[in-house]
Amino acid sequence: MTRAGTQHSGWTLYKRLLSYVKPHWVSFALAIVGYTIYAASSTALAEMMKRLIDGIQNPDAAFRLFLPLFVVGMFAARGLGTFLGTYFMSNVARNVVHALRCDVFNHMLHLPGRFFDSHSSGHLISRVTYHVEQVTGAATKAVTIVLREGLFVIGLLSYLMWTNWMLTLLFMTVTPLIAGVVSYASKRFRRISQRIQHSMGDVTHVASEALSGYRVVRTHGAEEYEKARFAKASNYNRQQSMKEALTKAVSTPVIQLLVALSLAVLVWLAMSPALLDDMTPGEFVAFITAASLMAKPVRQLTEVNSEIQKGIAAAAELFGLLEVSPERDEGTREPGRLEGRVELQDVHFRYGDDQPEVLKGIDVAVKAGEMVAIVGRSGSGKSTLVGLLPRFYRPSAGRVLIDGVPIDEYRLTPLRRQIALVSQQVTLFNASIADNIAYGVPDADPAAIEAAARAAHAHEFIEPLSQGYDTVVGDNGVMLSGGQRQRLAIARAIFKDAPLLILDEATSALDTESERYIQQALETVCRGRTTLVIAHRLSTIERADRILVMEQGRIVEQGSHAELLARDGAYAALHRLQFQESTVP
Repeated sequence: MTRAGTQHSGWTLYKRLLSYVKPHWVSFALAIVGYTIYAASSTALAEMMKRLIDGIQNPDAAFRLFLPLFVVGMFAARGLGTFLGTYFMSNVARNVVHALRCDVFNHMLHLPGRFFDSHSSGHLISRVTYHVEQVTGAATKAVTIVLREGLFVIGLLSYLMWTNWMLTLLFMTVTPLIAGVVSYASKRFRRISQRIQHSMGDVTHVASEALSGYRVVRTHGAEEYEKARFAKASNYNRQQSMKEALTKAVSTPVIQLLVALSLAVLVWLAMSPALLDDMTPGEFVAFITAASLMAKPVRQLTEVNSEIQKGIAAAAELFGLLEVSPERDEGTREPGRLEGRVELQDVHFRYGDDQPEVLKGIDVAVKAGEMVAIVGRSGSGKSTLVGLLPRFYRPSAGRVLIDGVPIDEYRLTPLRRQIALVSQQVTLFNASIADNIAYGVPDADPAAIEAAARAAHAHEFIEPLSQGYDTVVGDNGVMLSGGQRQRLAIARAIFKDAPLLILDEATSALDTESERYIQQALETVCRGRTTLVIAHRLSTIERADRILVMEQGRIVEQGSHAELLARDGAYAALHRLQFQESTVP
């Protein structure tokens, strides 16, 4: 993704970045007005020095009154300009952060499943947090300095030209040398910034893994291992940051030295008798003052280069991400409530062109309201098969139909509303129990939430809680047991009331008592719904209308529990193996 982003030139990226500033042009214009006032009032300092020196030589009453008023007016104008520029540019900056951050986050929510399979959550979170701040530095902080100090430099140069154009042209002979230093530093800044941004993703990734899996880390005594892993990621980030600091530390003094050398030549020339004859002492002092004032804004303009390059490097990553195609949704058909007939016709699937086939020629038809169980060893393709129905993945070959219509013809969001999914890895949000059951439905009916909880046998543990359905469950339901989390996930599926229900190892995390509750709940919820159940415990699917047995991406057997046992094939072997495991003391 970074490579794709760097194909764009820095200027192309920067123009796209500045497009985020466009909606806030009023604030931006006020900031420019502020910086113009700042530049004009700062340049007036040289004029004040001229009038002061000339006034000392030829004092009069008007001059004595004018100069103090001039000083007060100059600093008042400078203060007003600083306020307008700083406040309104900050307003633009925070709006850009907000807009860009929302764009990146919103786009990521619509990316295909394969994108998330190949990117760690730490790197993706880093893009929403660290990268966006870097980009904003380029879009606004850098623009602030370029405008404020750039206008100041233009003001000083104009004043110098007005005072003595010949000396000014001599002073500007150093410009090509400064441009060369800036050009070299720019390339190096951008290269190092890309490494820093990637290393920040590594830091976030390692930290989030270790902190979210702290129980595994502690039970395996892996604290030292994780400390070393984090220290390695952080140290690489530190090394790259120091390289950036070195480039900045060298380039800025070199540029300042070039300016100082030209200033020294200027002073030497200005003091020649021929030139002094043509200038008043006040003009001479004003010229030297204006030339000396140039050093600070030139320094800041060269330092801002690192900020711009960091932003452009981050923009390459972010705009590269925004150019990743979202999930294809070419469907035009708006499904009403589906009947739930599912058909897979010669379906093949592989995760990538260079990957082996996970599904090989799957042919199966499921009637509306039928409960079909899918069993098989790990890696046989069970979860991939059911992942095709909500279009998390698209078949490499073959067709998937619901109610006789290819699922590509349905609009994606309405199609997914017709499917409820309960997986082995339960995802709960750090919100109330009620919000988790009615996830995605604002202002849901409390009676409907409670009915779903009762059906999932979750009401029994929710009611005794101090805040009942308003209890916040913590990060991913950390306040609840595994069985309780699973029952909440099933309550969420019941609340959704979808005609298609997918249960992916939904009872694997449950104790025997919870499993019995869930079995009763599932018998209720499966009535009138097409249900696909992936089950590890074969005891939980004995009542299924049909059982599909998968091996290495193929369906090798199908039939009822009794029929498959009587056939004494792959299912019977799995059943015997599990029965022996359960009876071993």
